[in-house]
Amino acid sequence: MIPYAPDSIMDPQLKKVRIIADYQFGSGAGRALFPDDVTFRLSATDRIRQVMQGTEHVATLRASDNQFTLGRLGASRLHASLPSPAMRVVVSEDAVPFVSEGKTAFARHITDADPAIRSGDEVLVVDKDDTLLATGQAKLCASELLAFERGAGVDVRRIA
Repeated sequence: MIPYAPDSIMDPQLKKVRIIADYQFGSGAGRALFPDDVTFRLSATDRIRQVMQGTEHVATLRASDNQFTLGRLGASRLHASLPSPAMRVVVSEDAVPFVSEGKTAFARHITDADPAIRSGDEVLVVDKDDTLLATGQAKLCASELLAFERGAGVDVRRIA
């Protein structure tokens, strides 16, 4: 199935970011993250760098690997649209106050993780009740997040 029907009036930049989001986060994520009224901030070379909705930051497209990092709005939309445990790293109750302040989620405090998570993936950090706490970059794959007792598990980027 083609994710987007050919539409001559669809903004090519919108189509591009939706396709990248579907690739990175899973089918349907592009539409969930980026409604039709988003705007783009471009680099000096006219490449997409930030996706905005009004004055709110949805996501940033990294130049190094063409992957998204999520803003608060993007994280909350993705959290609402993806069923648990997709893209989620669950932290223990002891770690919730620290992660909520933007501190690193250490491997020893991670109680569960989506088995599909790979090192370097953008993830949603949640508590045991699936309350969104933060977003960040996984430093380990899912099996390592659960097995390791030392070291950083998720480099927290933004608090929710």
